[in-house]
Amino acid sequence: MISLKSCGMKIISILCLALMVSGVGICQEEEGTPPMQLYKIVVTDAPTTHHMGLYLGMDLGIFKKHGIEIGYIPVNSLDAAKDAVAAGKADIFFACPTFTMAAISQGAPVKVIAQAKIPCTSVLVVPQNSTISRVKDIAGKKIAGISPTCEATIAYIKAVKDLNGSFELVKLAPAPAMAALEAGVVDAAILEEPYASIMELKGYKLVLREIVDVPCRFVGANSNFLTQKTDVVRRFVAALDEANELFNSNPQEENIVAIAHKYTGAPEDAIRHGNPRIRLTTKLDIVRNDVLNGYLVSLGVMPRLLTDEELYAKEMKGITW
Repeated sequence: MISLKSCGMKIISILCLALMVSGVGICQEEEGTPPMQLYKIVVTDAPTTHHMGLYLGMDLGIFKKHGIEIGYIPVNSLDAAKDAVAAGKADIFFACPTFTMAAISQGAPVKVIAQAKIPCTSVLVVPQNSTISRVKDIAGKKIAGISPTCEATIAYIKAVKDLNGSFELVKLAPAPAMAALEAGVVDAAILEEPYASIMELKGYKLVLREIVDVPCRFVGANSNFLTQKTDVVRRFVAALDEANELFNSNPQEENIVAIAHKYTGAPEDAIRHGNPRIRLTTKLDIVRNDVLNGYLVSLGVMPRLLTDEELYAKEMKGITW
């Protein structure tokens, strides 16, 4: 026999689900527990498979489980994501460490709350008949890359410079970089996932990956939002951790591939091929971040080294760093 109490609990659960789906921000899941209020935060990024924790968390309801509703704003570049948060138009962003460090050094009101993933997946992509197989082979070549301050580009520049050489960087975004490589306009291209996998599946080679031992992707927050809503930021990171664990357990699982395609538009075969190279995390890679900090000063991108207190959110100490 089903008790009235048991029946009532089922009705509450069904009503709870209905309210969540309809966008109502308060829900009581179990009898006797206080209602959970969903706090809406605005998150921005330039869509990429490197941010799969964000997409899984939104699509699978993981953020809502932690009391957070995401207002998502995709933008065209990682720099634009950082700018939106610095201007107070969004609360949290995903972007490259270089952009974030440079912005903080210039006084932008943002702090780093977590890493998004390790390692950097950028790699040198060359044709099958390329003569590039060692660092010294890069000297004098034309290499397509998104920016001279991209962490991977910096790594290749430094490796060649250490051998007293240099190469010509042709600044191109991933899509035109791939087109230039296919047209033979450049000798190689520095590409990250899933672009590297797109080219590899076309028969191109990925070489000298070991050179790119650099940090990759920060999760940052507006400083005022961080101070005023510290608990919400911590819940965001906890939800991101849960979503990251799901991805890391089976990055080629069909639903994960489908969600990646939904948010990034990348080909599913390239996503499936490249996802195992991505390891999502929220733990900050302090050692590699410090090395990049020094590189950016030596390149003149920043006037001085940033201290940990300037770069990282003190509210996240003991959690992500």
